Amino acid sequence: MSNIQDKVVIITGASSGIGEAAAKELSSKGAKLVLAARREERLKNLQVEIQNNGGQAIYKVTDVTSHEQMEELAELALKEYGRIDVLVNNAGVMPHSFLYKKKIDDWNKMIDVNIKGVLYGIAAVLPSMREQKSGHIINLSSVAGHFVGAGSTVYAGTKFAVRAISEGLRKEEAANNIRSTIISPGAVTSELINAITDMDLKPGIEKIYEGAIDADAIARAIAFAIEQPADVAINEMIIRPTSQER
Repeated sequence: MSNIQDKVVIITGASSGIGEAAAKELSSKGAKLVLAARREERLKNLQVEIQNNGGQAIYKVTDVTSHEQMEELAELALKEYGRIDVLVNNAGVMPHSFLYKKKIDDWNKMIDVNIKGVLYGIAAVLPSMREQKSGHIINLSSVAGHFVGAGSTVYAGTKFAVRAISEGLRKEEAANNIRSTIISPGAVTSELINAITDMDLKPGIEKIYEGAIDADAIARAIAFAIEQPADVAINEMIIRPTSQER
């Protein structure tokens, strides 16, 4: 039996890409899922698919940039399932641009989703995890959290922040048996590049993404981290396409 069996897992950004793939992978291993994203129709379709395959899933339309909505998401998980074992902080945006173009709205969106959204998720689940003296928070960073490329400056800044937050969380909550995992994907098939509005950058990024790996690869990594015994913490993974140089 998988160590994931019957664990209650919240997944943000569950309507597509890595979040959707993770939901299917974890459901196949017996997890009880709480799905969160902004697009209700996609959440509902994913819930139905999981249930038709014998899995358990509920969903809540959630904007991770709202502290209140993230608190409500955690409350739903506790109400329906009685506990929260894992949070997968997956929601993220990647509107790359050169700094001189002053795409301030894009900067603010990345800060709100990629940093504040992660913090709001952690804040929402920590009280119950501390009370039960167990839990696991998985934060999706990026290769850009290790390497800063021209045009990815603000995005990379947010993903470096995710790594710092994850490491601080690990140190603060180790005594409470709460595990922290950072997963840093390279090019993965998803909707992220659709948000890029800087046409000077987009062709080059699209070229990199021609070799993108399937989101299932990251989903399997998430499952691997969760499956470890409670005394084992997989703290960090970088997962790139074999052909990706940087």
